[in-house]
Amino acid sequence: MVLYAIRSNINQKAPVDGAVETANISYDELGRIVVDMQMDSKGAKEWKTLTEKNVGKPVAVTLDNRVYTAPNVVGAIPNGRTQISGNFSQEEAKELVDVLGAGKLPAGAKVVQATQVGPSLGQESINAGMISFAIAFLIIIVYIIFYYGGAGVYAVIAMVINLFYIFGIMDSGDFTLTLPGIAGIVLTMAMAVDTNVIIYERTKEELFAGKSILEAYKDGFKHALSAIIDGHSTTLLTAVVLFFFGTGPIKGFALTLMIGIIMTLFTSVLLSRVMIFSRLNKGKTLSVWTPPTKNLFRNTWIDFIGKRKYAYIISAVLTVVCIISIATHGFKYGIDFTGGRNYVVRFDKEVNANDVEEKLVKLFKTEDGKNSSVEAKTFGNSNQLKISTDYLIEDESLKADQTIEQKLYEGLKGELPANITLNDFKSADKDHAGIISSEKVGPTVADDIQTHGILAVVAALAGIFIYILFRFRKWQFSLGAVAALFHDAVIILGTYSLLHKYMPFNMEINQDFIAAILTVLGYSINDTVIIFDRIREYLREKKSLTLAGLFDDSISSTLGRTFNTSFTTILVILAIFIFGGDNLRGFMFALLIGIGFGTYSSIFIASAIAYDFLKKGKEEEVHGKTTSDKEVLASK
Repeated sequence: MVLYAIRSNINQKAPVDGAVETANISYDELGRIVVDMQMDSKGAKEWKTLTEKNVGKPVAVTLDNRVYTAPNVVGAIPNGRTQISGNFSQEEAKELVDVLGAGKLPAGAKVVQATQVGPSLGQESINAGMISFAIAFLIIIVYIIFYYGGAGVYAVIAMVINLFYIFGIMDSGDFTLTLPGIAGIVLTMAMAVDTNVIIYERTKEELFAGKSILEAYKDGFKHALSAIIDGHSTTLLTAVVLFFFGTGPIKGFALTLMIGIIMTLFTSVLLSRVMIFSRLNKGKTLSVWTPPTKNLFRNTWIDFIGKRKYAYIISAVLTVVCIISIATHGFKYGIDFTGGRNYVVRFDKEVNANDVEEKLVKLFKTEDGKNSSVEAKTFGNSNQLKISTDYLIEDESLKADQTIEQKLYEGLKGELPANITLNDFKSADKDHAGIISSEKVGPTVADDIQTHGILAVVAALAGIFIYILFRFRKWQFSLGAVAALFHDAVIILGTYSLLHKYMPFNMEINQDFIAAILTVLGYSINDTVIIFDRIREYLREKKSLTLAGLFDDSISSTLGRTFNTSFTTILVILAIFIFGGDNLRGFMFALLIGIGFGTYSSIFIASAIAYDFLKKGKEEEVHGKTTSDKEVLASK
């Protein structure tokens, strides 16, 4: 028994009283038990004031005149999101969570979303994420040096510095690095490659035009800057929307991506320039190609505009198929959108998911005898299952959690070791069978997540439309860009609707999927902006060309950049898809589909629609009669 002397006030009332919205057991990076809690908006302000005044001093958590814990305040807490650490046992941490939940008056706080990940599964996820990260980074290093030679070495140096800054900012800001956050860093690397590719491809064009190496690099950086700023701005806009409307790990993904984009601009444009010109000004040379890659895509010209009608037909058929599938088959929604509970259960032997599901369906019946939704699916190894159910979803009490865990234990007992108890089953580790991860989302939070996800996509599309209109001064470009993004989103949604029953990995529509959609939109618009930027440049410089020829020249001249960026990005995503673990496979599959169709739509949808409406508008301007493209440009 420990006796605490607590400072009181004239009202005999705690400075922060009943302000905890959520509290749950978690684990820190070393696998130790901690308690996470979140204050409501009013409590967060009071908590900020209290913690600011008591840095280095203990703050007591009390209920009914009993002190349950009195942790020291490490620093001021501005947002109400707090982690209480100490040498907690599982029982002590559970008691503290119950106290924090019971302290909100006049009604007790109810946990509407909670996630618990055991240290073994957490470490496995971290290992998988870091392995995929290392492989992706190695792929980028090898490819960019192979393609751009000496200049590629400077690109790699800039990327390493970029990573140093990203990790430094996240560490100094005490930001949590989640698996989606690791994906954000890898995508940042892909964007860093894109920035260097744009610069080096423009430099190659200047070299082929007969300029000296120094002048070629100067003009390469100069002409690439507009496309880089536009591309990064649209992706940054998408990340901001994602951060503003997202929840939980999506915010971590968006935050990492925002930091990465800003640091990419700094390192790839500024630091890379300083390093390159420091070498060139000393009279040294710096290759921007290797013998196998020197003439790749040089003098390549394709009649993209002439083939646009075939692309329209293909895209129309795919879009109709996807819409029909969405209307008839629907999606497999994660508990983020429906509410429910997820459990990852580890066994000491291989188990059959279908047999387990059949047993649990019989146990999870409602009071009126109806079956609840129950799904069991292999998760990673053949001795692990991910079990999802909406049984007792409206009942968010501790008793409901205990009831479900009891039924899980009963239904799985035949597959578990003979001597395992219920308590052992509920708190497994890497060496024992049982529940190693659990997640609960209440129906209210599920509705909020769904609403925020839809708003995020709509806001991103609207923001991109406005930005393109502002930068390119023609609504036809904005229309083409948004039409391409809509096309990409429908294709991804349709793919998930068609394949979610057949793929061996999770294809749920959840928060990670929304993150993937918005990432694809950001990438696709970046690809589109590069082409539009070249079209805008040629509209000023090549007025003797027909409009169709101008568009074809613009797209063909950017093929090197399009191929290199898309190819490296797909390789990176494949590395994460294969080595990144089951938590990221559904996310990465959406990105694979999205990057592929995003590259296609930038050429055959965005550019083609912009061409058709620009041509139509110009024809109507010339006294209401049809003129040729050449006459149109000559009249400008």
